[in-house]
Amino acid sequence: MSACTSCGACCACFRVDFSTHELQDQGGSLPSGLAVEVNASIARMRGTDHQPPRCAALSGTLGETIGCGIYEWRPSPCREFAEGSEACAMARRRHGLAPLA
Repeated sequence: MSACTSCGACCACFRVDFSTHELQDQGGSLPSGLAVEVNASIARMRGTDHQPPRCAALSGTLGETIGCGIYEWRPSPCREFAEGSEACAMARRRHGLAPLA
């Protein structure tokens, strides 16, 4: 089991911007209602620009059991985020979790 199914720190740490072409209403697979327009070519996951940030698609309790409601359709920054990376370690530290070994 991946640490990502019990962590969620990245989903509550970073602003998630991506191409509007990833939205359903633009021919992509990401549900358009879960994003806000930044400009004509960039969209942002709802909740990731709040303070504190928390993606609208995230459910559960950080560091315990979490889930992504759109995992199959998540945007490219989420697909590219690497478990155990420096960014992962930073997100985990911000939420009081130890970096992954």
